[in-house]
Amino acid sequence: MKYIDIKQYKNKRIHFIGIGGISMSGLAEYLHTKGYNVTGSDVMDSYIISDLQNKGIKIAIGHKASNIEGADLVVFTSAIITNGENPEMAEAKKQNIPLLNRAALMGQIMSEFPRSVAVAGTHGKTTSTSMLSIIMTQAQLDPTIFVGGKLDGIGGNVRVGKGSYFLVEACEFSGSFLEMDPYMAIVLNIDNDHLDYFKDMDEIYDSFYKFANLVPDNGFLIGCVDDPLVNRLMTEVKRHNITFSIGGKADWVAQDLKYDKRGNVSFRASYKNQDMGRFTLNVPGKHNIYNALAAIAAAWALGVSQEVIRYGLASYTGTHRRFETKGIVEGVTIIDDYGHHPTEIRLTLEAAQNYPHKKLWCVFQPYTFSRTKLLFDDFLDAFHGAHEVIITDIMGGREQDTGEIHALDLVDALKARGKVCRYLPTFEDVVNFLSDRVEPGDVVITTGCGNVYLAAEMLIQRMQEMLVAASAEISDYE
Repeated sequence: MKYIDIKQYKNKRIHFIGIGGISMSGLAEYLHTKGYNVTGSDVMDSYIISDLQNKGIKIAIGHKASNIEGADLVVFTSAIITNGENPEMAEAKKQNIPLLNRAALMGQIMSEFPRSVAVAGTHGKTTSTSMLSIIMTQAQLDPTIFVGGKLDGIGGNVRVGKGSYFLVEACEFSGSFLEMDPYMAIVLNIDNDHLDYFKDMDEIYDSFYKFANLVPDNGFLIGCVDDPLVNRLMTEVKRHNITFSIGGKADWVAQDLKYDKRGNVSFRASYKNQDMGRFTLNVPGKHNIYNALAAIAAAWALGVSQEVIRYGLASYTGTHRRFETKGIVEGVTIIDDYGHHPTEIRLTLEAAQNYPHKKLWCVFQPYTFSRTKLLFDDFLDAFHGAHEVIITDIMGGREQDTGEIHALDLVDALKARGKVCRYLPTFEDVVNFLSDRVEPGDVVITTGCGNVYLAAEMLIQRMQEMLVAASAEISDYE
């Protein structure tokens, strides 16, 4: 696909197909803020769509050819083209309207900033990017930021700054991060995901290897050497390499881990054997130490002071959909998390072990049929931390149901291993079941990268309604 200079479309209309995606929405908002005429469409409404509409962006719900009428440029995502021919894409081709891939647009914007930082990894990149966002803004670097989640500290998932710094979450799906132009690249971990695109782990590693080699000779490569494949990457790619570890041999090392009563962790960090003091996180889970170490290493390399880094990390209280407390009703805590890969679910439930709870319920919405099928055995080992597991119907996302895999297959296999597990296909089913069974002290975690957060919100609403109704009955009796 030929190069398209986005600046040539400043006074023309740019249409985003699938504008409700977290990255697409950020790009649309960025261009809108810069004065571009932006429109969009998506298959369904969402809180992201509402946010964009409130900012003045016109969005159509449902994909149809007429949506691109009058468009001068169409921006699309790989998710659109992997799910059959989209009518808007087809019409754009028919009318010879230029097409621009989302990843190419991000790379083009990124190339305008001399100090660009890309955070990659199969897991944790949203949290690590968010932590670094808070640190960089508090250091008054005035960065432009793209995060793969809603971060209150920057007012959403995008921040348009005036400085020379650019921070972005870099996704490996369909090789999109290979369109980037990073001065500094962070690699948190390399795991077996997006196997609908990558054929095997060798191809996944090769993609990360190519990404790391995008860093210029005077740039920085930061990686977690506790991850075997990242450790290999750090030895094979020669840049200004900075390593981090929990308790191992690295430039940045975290030791003396301590947890508070809510499972939040603190640790003492050292840099090249020099004690850098204790850092306190206001998010739970050992895995967040890795995310914090990546942010610390990057900020220090960018010249941010130790004091600002420490304060910035302590100020970070989480990104939406990352172990987010949605509400507490009658002593029942409802938490929502984006974890959809077996490793992420396992780490989320491990973090919950240090969170005060009586009984831990996990409501999981599988995302994509291919991931559910290809990582089936890994999913069976992901739920050890939960007392009871509820699995909803699989959300197909960009895929069609071929009938090869069903949520019941996962439920039956977990039951065969002795796990208390049940299949409740809809969120209404989940709410009906849980609202009659949860007790004070219980914790309910909804997890998945689809729309399972709606189940958490519906449960809170139902329990509040039940509470009001019970209070009314008592009042009538008295």
